[in-house]
Amino acid sequence: MKLLFLFVTFSFLTTISLAQENNSQITVGTNHIIKTPFLNEKIAIQVYTPDGYSKSKQKYPVLYILDGERYFLSGVGIQKALHRPRAIPKMIIVGITSKESLRWSWFGDEKEKFSNFLIDEITPFIDTNYRTNEVRIIFGREAAAYYVSELILKHPEVFNGGITSNGGYASKELLKDFNTAKATYLYVANSKKDIYNISYTNEFHEILKEHSPQNLVWKYHLDNEEIHESLAHSALYKGLKFYYHNYNSLVFESIQQYIDLGGMDYLKTYFKERAKRFGKDETIDDGTKNSLIWLAWNRDNFEHFKLFMTEFKDVLTTKRYASAYWQNRFGQFYLKHKDYQNAIKYFNAGLTTYPNSRFEKQMKEGLIEAKNRKD
Repeated sequence: MKLLFLFVTFSFLTTISLAQENNSQITVGTNHIIKTPFLNEKIAIQVYTPDGYSKSKQKYPVLYILDGERYFLSGVGIQKALHRPRAIPKMIIVGITSKESLRWSWFGDEKEKFSNFLIDEITPFIDTNYRTNEVRIIFGREAAAYYVSELILKHPEVFNGGITSNGGYASKELLKDFNTAKATYLYVANSKKDIYNISYTNEFHEILKEHSPQNLVWKYHLDNEEIHESLAHSALYKGLKFYYHNYNSLVFESIQQYIDLGGMDYLKTYFKERAKRFGKDETIDDGTKNSLIWLAWNRDNFEHFKLFMTEFKDVLTTKRYASAYWQNRFGQFYLKHKDYQNAIKYFNAGLTTYPNSRFEKQMKEGLIEAKNRKD
């Protein structure tokens, strides 16, 4: 359908009142008013663009948040918090406001009209006016959760993922009719303390287990520390992590976990799949290499320490290890495990490259011990 809307753009009125040196305000985003014939309403949407957006040419995934008047700012904060450790990419956040008196009908009896508004007006508007890529994720709570769980099954060509909180349900028939060539992600969150909706999400969980179709990647999570009013923020946080579960570097809790998952073969497969999904390099990244070296050292597993130091020797030339601190640490670990040749190598490198460091005495003593024991 053709776009039929009129919008007015003005400065987004919601600001964070943090005192600055010059008393300036921090603007969160931009507000757009859209008059839509589908719903016969003027609807406000808030759009946040990530840090560095204006200076880049990059295209970004979009997170659409229903009931934006409640959860837009939470979405912005969660996106910023998760991006900082590189758990997710930077995202454009779109909050779609709703009136309490209308939201149950929009997401219920008038859901087809609302879908027309969302698919034929909002998403084209965002794609036209902002630099977006092909990824769209949508979040909904309570009434909107039931809507979102059906929406992504009906329109996987529009939305790649859905996050629902305090609700969610789709019929067996809808799941059977679901058909897409690419993976669609669904994260359903609830709590046993949400006595209003828990029976519906539990039933939906059983339907998903029985009829989950190909290319629907889903998870049902009970976050029982939360209540009906507070769950949405936790669901949004964990739902984004679920969608981007293989975006970040791999971190293992133990060497045994690394072994159980498949070791080096698992690493290579993980990064190939990550490259295919997100367009990244398929080689094992430095973050994972560093964490495995650290893990083996920390757990005193010399066998795997030697393996990782050999397999990941390229990472040892990076800036991270360019210090007397690391040369001494490696030297001492090799010395402890009677690998005197490598102990001598790292002690000599530390003393030669980083003279007069605070580790000089330790490295000299370690070097003497390693040489004596080697002989």
